[in-house]
Amino acid sequence: MKSISIGIVWAAIFSAFWAQTPSPGNYKIDPARSRIELTVSKTGLLKIIGHDHSIVAKSYSGQVRFNSGNIRDSSVQLNIDARSLFVLADPSVSEKDRQQIQSNMESLKVLNTGEFPWIMFHSTEVGRSAGEGLLLRGRLNLHGAEKEIAFPVQVHPEINHLRVTGTAVITQTDFGIKPIKVAAGGLKVKDQIHVTFDIFAEKADQ
Repeated sequence: MKSISIGIVWAAIFSAFWAQTPSPGNYKIDPARSRIELTVSKTGLLKIIGHDHSIVAKSYSGQVRFNSGNIRDSSVQLNIDARSLFVLADPSVSEKDRQQIQSNMESLKVLNTGEFPWIMFHSTEVGRSAGEGLLLRGRLNLHGAEKEIAFPVQVHPEINHLRVTGTAVITQTDFGIKPIKVAAGGLKVKDQIHVTFDIFAEKADQ
């Protein structure tokens, strides 16, 4: 009788596990429930008088394919409208200065959103990382240049949706963008930008 009870318990555990493990499928990114944020930091001898900036993307789309049984069958595609990037308000920065930062970001000197309105990423390989999670490798098209980048991600799958979280580091000069500097270089923007993302995607083939 005891062995039968144990068998029932294990059957219930495995049933619960498989119920929470999604089958391979395609997922559509939901911008309303996702967040993509860029952190732009300052450096130089005068960095104490500068401020780091947080920028969010407001308009983007894409899809995720996730196959937990065969990770290499997974993929990510993301298109961001560069014109939707918005410099967040900061209590230490006036609204006039915030608008100037926004203007500089969109200008010919940096993103040149008039000529390059889209930032696009498509994965070329998804594999296991050295630690927990996955390693996402792909091609990033930014400012008219396309380069390969790689970064770790965490995938949190549910029945009909999943979340993908992580941080990628982008080097501006790799894409032909010269970081802004003032005061003869005493204050300048760091070449590396940290992009933190929390992507929510609904299953598209339910």
